[in-house]
Amino acid sequence: MPVVAAAVCPHPPLLVPAVASGAAHELDDLRAACLTAIDQLAAADRLVIVGSGPVTGRWYDATAAGSFGPYGAPDVRVGSGDPVLPLSLTMGSWLVEQSKTAALPRTLVTVAVDETPESCLALGRSVAEGPDRIALLVMGDGSARRSEHSPVHLHPRAEIFDTTVAAALDSADTTTLAALDPDLARELQAAGRAPWQVLAVTTGLSGSLLYHAAPYGVGYFVALWTTP
Repeated sequence: MPVVAAAVCPHPPLLVPAVASGAAHELDDLRAACLTAIDQLAAADRLVIVGSGPVTGRWYDATAAGSFGPYGAPDVRVGSGDPVLPLSLTMGSWLVEQSKTAALPRTLVTVAVDETPESCLALGRSVAEGPDRIALLVMGDGSARRSEHSPVHLHPRAEIFDTTVAAALDSADTTTLAALDPDLARELQAAGRAPWQVLAVTTGLSGSLLYHAAPYGVGYFVALWTTP
């Protein structure tokens, strides 16, 4: 069954108010955009959260645990048991639990940050297999080199790269997403490249960009893809 809807969100831990503390209001607009997009996935039969991790194709069920302890909020966690989820999937699960999709059956899968485009596309095709109407939540940040205040110093191609991604997400342009250069993405520290290329096998959806900014020198996007 084809993917019937998809949302793209970033995964900065500062989206969690307990992590951001007094600065939580600075990402109010981004947090609201994420939840607006994720709420629109609730009509699917099943949700698959895709995010970067150490390897490609590691699957987790909805009970898998993740913690924001490494970011200063040990009491904020998702799932049960020992934390095993990478940040991308921990953040995705946390957002889902704040949204209207919280009751939707879900699984989670990792894709390596340096995975080849071909393998990302193959993972995307495997995710969409089966009879269920699938919704995707794709977690990924843009370039971490957008300004002099970025985690890594400013790169002259960072804004152009992110603007290209933003336009592709806005128009559901899977050709452009599939063609993103892994080497350039690595140089620009764009952690979302591989997850976006998992999304790039999706067909027949219309896109809408809900958010694009770089408040801390890192490109953040929120997009929603739905059936026309």
